[in-house]
This record gives sequence, C-alpha cells and structure tokens, in this order.
Amino acid sequence: MSGTGGPAAAIPLTGARDGTPVDVPRVPAREAAERELSDPVYREHEPNLLERALDAFLNWVGELFDGLSGSGPGGVVGLVLFAVVLGFFLTALWWRMGSPRRTATPSDMLFDEGPRSAAQYRASAEEHAAAERWNQALQDRMRALVRSLEERAMLTARPGRTADEAAAEAGGALPDHAGELRSAARAFDDVTYGGRSADRGMYERLRSLDTAVERTRPRWETDQEASV
Repeated sequence: MSGTGGPAAAIPLTGARDGTPVDVPRVPAREAAERELSDPVYREHEPNLLERALDAFLNWVGELFDGLSGSGPGGVVGLVLFAVVLGFFLTALWWRMGSPRRTATPSDMLFDEGPRSAAQYRASAEEHAAAERWNQALQDRMRALVRSLEERAMLTARPGRTADEAAAEAGGALPDHAGELRSAARAFDDVTYGGRSADRGMYERLRSLDTAVERTRPRWETDQEASV
C-alpha cells in the first residue's frame, strides 16, 4: 500500500461482494463527495443573500449596542447619547424631505365643501388670517385663486381637481406664474396632508400671487391681440 501521508493515499472501502476492502484514491473520493454535496437538495434550506445581509446587519447593530453599553461606567451614557443623535438625525431628515406624497384620493380634492365663489373664499381667508389661523387662511386663499381662474374661464370647472392639477393646468395659461403656482400647490398639500403648519409669510406670498394672477390676462388673449 502507499504511504499514509502522500497524495496517492487511498481510502479503504468495503465495496466488493465478498467483503474485501477496496482502495479508492483520496482525490477521486473527495471529488465524488463534492459532487454529492453540490446537489441542490443540500442548499435548499440555506438562507438567501438578502437574509444573510440582514442577519449581518442585525449582528453589527447588536455588537455596536453591546460595545456602547459595556465599554465602562460611561457605556450607558454613550448608548443614550447615540439614541439621541439618531433620533435628531431622523427628525431632521423627515423635516427636510417632508411626509411622503400620497396618490390623489377623493379626500385630496381641493374643494371639500359646497360651491363657493372666489370672493367668498377670499373673505374667509382674510377672516382666518385676522385670527392668525394660518393653515385655514392659506387653504382658503388657494381655493380662492383656483376658483377665480374657473370663473374667468382660464380653467374648466372640474370636480375632484387637486391643487397640483390646478397649478399644472393654470401654468399653461399663465406661464409667467407657473413656478409660483406649483409652489403654492406644494404649500397647500404640505399644510393639508403633510402635517406642516403655515405662517404669516406663507399666507402673504399666496395672497400676493392671487392678486397678481387676478390682474394677469391669459396667454391666448395676448396672442390673439398680437395676431390682429
């Protein structure tokens, strides 16, 4: 037989019918074992790449917290400080990016009450502003602006229109104010659906826009005059 430590060493197996040991070379035996273990049935219950990555991340977070809490007398203080900094970071991120925008639903309609004129909405907005109810003041001023455009036939009156849709449509007739209209619609959505609070400055900007739009003639009228 070959030496026990050399590459040609064999593994005695009992394979003959008479029970006589059969020598199988070690390298072919290893290859046969690898082929057997490569069968998909052995990997059927192994975690996938995403599960392994998630496990590694959770282990890393656990080790981080264990290190902070067990690094001496100040470990607990470090853990609390870490939590405070993380909370501050997440709050700042939410404030910067705002609440996620939702797909428009029936509750997102610009006009949520019965028919009212632009003058009525403006009067309501001024009443809210006098009482420093800036959220309601901004909302009614935006409604006044859009209703005024409908009354002037610059927008077609359409139930269920959202502030974003109104701003996009009005921007076609009033290109000089398109950017301001989009900003006004964004402010309306942030206050109405995003949990933001309006202030005097936001309302004053929207009121100025409403006044400017009321004095502006639509693009098609100026184009018609230029062609005459």
